[in-house]
Amino acid sequence: ELSLYMERGGKTLLAWHDDTRLDAAVEALAQAARAGSLGTVTVERVNGAAALSSPTGRALEAAGFHPTPRGLRLRP
Repeated sequence: ELSLYMERGGKTLLAWHDDTRLDAAVEALAQAARAGSLGTVTVERVNGAAALSSPTGRALEAAGFHPTPRGLRLRP
């Protein structure tokens, strides 16, 4: 089942917060970005809300994403 979906361009995520696999999905996304598979990823919105204030945003930060004025960024 789907836990996390990154829309084309990587600026928007759709996440299912009640899914216990969400942390694993966020970590897999971070690993793919670090490996260079995605280039630089800047997540601006999660489920229509600002990534910086989203519960998923906290999981992204825990996985290594860094806050920026536009959202949460991870570079390879």
